[in-house]
Amino acid sequence: MGSRQNRPTLAEIKATWPPAVDVTTAALAFGMSRSKAYDLIARGEFPAKVARYGRRLVVITESVVRALSAGD
Repeated sequence: MGSRQNRPTLAEIKATWPPAVDVTTAALAFGMSRSKAYDLIARGEFPAKVARYGRRLVVITESVVRALSAGD
């Protein structure tokens, strides 16, 4: 079993994340698993904006910040 990563704070996301992150990183911010994130993306229900970059899916950091800030 691997080590469990800590969920990043909103301040950490704003200060250190690049403009776009991979799905696994974004999922961690929302407290969900990678598989749950991909399931939500497939259904169009992921809480942040997802974009295709070549063959990869990336999540727009600003949309993660907005989604997490909405709960404040």
